Amino acid sequence: MKPTLFLLAAGMGSRYGGLKQLDTLGPHGETIMDYSIYDAIKAGFGKIVWVIRKDFEEQFRAQVLAKYEGHVPCELCFQSLDALPEGFSVPAGREKPWGTNHAVLMGKDIIKEPFAVLNCDDFYDRDAFMVMGKFLSELPEGSKGKYAMVGFRVNNTLSDSGTVSRGICENDEQTHLLTSVVERTKVERRDGVVQYLDEDGQWVSIPDTTPVSMNFWGFTPDYFAHSEEYFKTFLSDPKNQENLKSEFFIPLMIDHLIKTGQATCEVLDTTSKWFGVTYPEDRPGVVEKFAKLAEEGQYPEKMF
Repeated sequence: MKPTLFLLAAGMGSRYGGLKQLDTLGPHGETIMDYSIYDAIKAGFGKIVWVIRKDFEEQFRAQVLAKYEGHVPCELCFQSLDALPEGFSVPAGREKPWGTNHAVLMGKDIIKEPFAVLNCDDFYDRDAFMVMGKFLSELPEGSKGKYAMVGFRVNNTLSDSGTVSRGICENDEQTHLLTSVVERTKVERRDGVVQYLDEDGQWVSIPDTTPVSMNFWGFTPDYFAHSEEYFKTFLSDPKNQENLKSEFFIPLMIDHLIKTGQATCEVLDTTSKWFGVTYPEDRPGVVEKFAKLAEEGQYPEKMF
């Protein structure tokens, strides 16, 4: 069974200032999603699922789905603030979405095969899709608790325009299994050294080669049941009830499963270099990179 590509597209891109998922950055009007989906199909993925906000479904169907239908099966699911387990309600005053792993949960009724999760507004490069497609395709039928992530080196994932969010990883050098991943919401190069801001407000230095999660994960469908159960624990935590901006991140879920021995997560090595548009100032550089890829013949003039 071919794996599914699950694209997280529910965010507005607040720092970027608009729907960057639909921004045309390639030399022939391509969006970053075009490149990801083209590379995914080449890597053997057989279906595309997006999680979006219901309020831009019509625009999304017209501008996005219409382009891919006929090339690959496509489906939509929707993230909403009130999509919560029975017995839970949205805290008064909460407006912020519940985060990436909540978005993943929205696919539980659609996705029944191994699947990869990634951001639709990041360029991951073809080798990342090849290594993930190979991992998911080679899983024995009925596999559970054997997950993966594509590991990027932190120095290849920074923005020149400000801080970025990254899942800082530790893994066993011999088994390549992830031992810890912690989401750090402010990572940047300071005084020539990569640093992140920790929970105590201190800047911590890390090597340029530190593996980080760029939110490119590989799961089997049992991941949904684990996530539903742990989301209840997350919602029951008084800290998350009081903090109206707390988020149920994928790295939080993975870290829990690893530490409780319920799953393993292999860090997949890749030659790929990530780039994306976090801030408006990033846009010209990304446009230039896509133009260069086209000049090198890496992508056809018309992908879809």
